[in-house]
Amino acid sequence: MPPAPRADARISPRGHVRHTGALVRRNLLWIRQDPESMFDALLMPVVFTLLFVYVFGGSIGQALGGGQDGYVQYVIPGMIAMMSMTLSQGVGTGFSQDFNSGVMDRFRSLPIGRGSVLFAKISVEMLRMLFATTVLMVVAVLVGFDIRNWAGLFAAVALSAVFASSIMWVFLTLGVILKNAQAVQGMGFMVLFPLQFGSSIFAPPQSMPGWLQAFTDYNPLSTLADAARGLMVGGPVAHDLWMTLGWSVAITAVMAPVAIHKFRTKT
Repeated sequence: MPPAPRADARISPRGHVRHTGALVRRNLLWIRQDPESMFDALLMPVVFTLLFVYVFGGSIGQALGGGQDGYVQYVIPGMIAMMSMTLSQGVGTGFSQDFNSGVMDRFRSLPIGRGSVLFAKISVEMLRMLFATTVLMVVAVLVGFDIRNWAGLFAAVALSAVFASSIMWVFLTLGVILKNAQAVQGMGFMVLFPLQFGSSIFAPPQSMPGWLQAFTDYNPLSTLADAARGLMVGGPVAHDLWMTLGWSVAITAVMAPVAIHKFRTKT
């Protein structure tokens, strides 16, 4: 076979789009055959919403001055940001499974653009994230969330999707360089846990120690959560919006070339 870069060079942009569409269909058919793979996207929004609203909502809501109802308005936009980060991990575990099951060997023997494999994975995970966000909003309305601004809601979801697409390049890299899906999940947990709970997603940072507040100020999940909160329930938006877009561009600029290089090297 000729080297992968030359094979990609002979494929037109239209061909790359067609290959990406075919691989997206392949991944969706795999989900259809294995519906259990959607359990995290279905159950995670339900469990986290009920947990934080009914277990922590009363105490944190009192600190916010609005009780449990006020906490619902605070935490739901933050959970949209959390979904974008948590479900991005699936692209890495799925990629690792494809390598270990021999699917990537099959792709390597086909006259398809290597980039199509990457973009198809990202596209399917974006669909999973949108599904999880829909479930989250249904549960949110049932527990009392007031959708005051539909345009702001769609803008917050779009912003979360942009940020999620950048984080997926990180997990794609992990899916290529780590040996199995369990290792990707373990590393992902080590990355996700401090970013999610050291942010303004679940509680205002003013109650945190000074050193943690400093971490929260530079945490991209905090800027995403605050931007989503401003768009959905009102408040300042511009600074957090531009900070989130800046983080997304920076992460993509750094990690996308790394992921593509590692993928080409391994395949």
